[in-house]
Amino acid sequence: QVQLVESGGALVQAGGSLRLSCAASGDTFSLYYMGWFRQAPGKEREFVAAMSWRGFNTYYAGSVKGRFTISRDNQKNSVYLQMNSLNSEDTSVYYCAAKTTGVRLSDSGDYAYWGQGTQVTVSS
Repeated sequence: QVQLVESGGALVQAGGSLRLSCAASGDTFSLYYMGWFRQAPGKEREFVAAMSWRGFNTYYAGSVKGRFTISRDNQKNSVYLQMNSLNSEDTSVYYCAAKTTGVRLSDSGDYAYWGQGTQVTVSS
């Protein structure tokens, strides 16, 4: 079992950048595939990015590809989401999540562990 805590959410102007962090504790972090999801008010939770357990493979939603970068540091038990060129559509609560298999990485229902979320608000 792994516990996840996100941080780094903030109010930022459109066009700005933000880096989210997710710290893991509990089980061996390097065994988990990690994902970032987001949920805006009144909308379903949507996939943002995911990374394989050793960091060799990354996956992105089309809406963030080229603007967001997922990374992880297994020595620090952390995963990050660097977000550039932010726009109002990126305003959401961002969640990190963990799973032990490398299939269906964009499916939120497949993740067993979730953080509490961190709010990102982009002002135009």
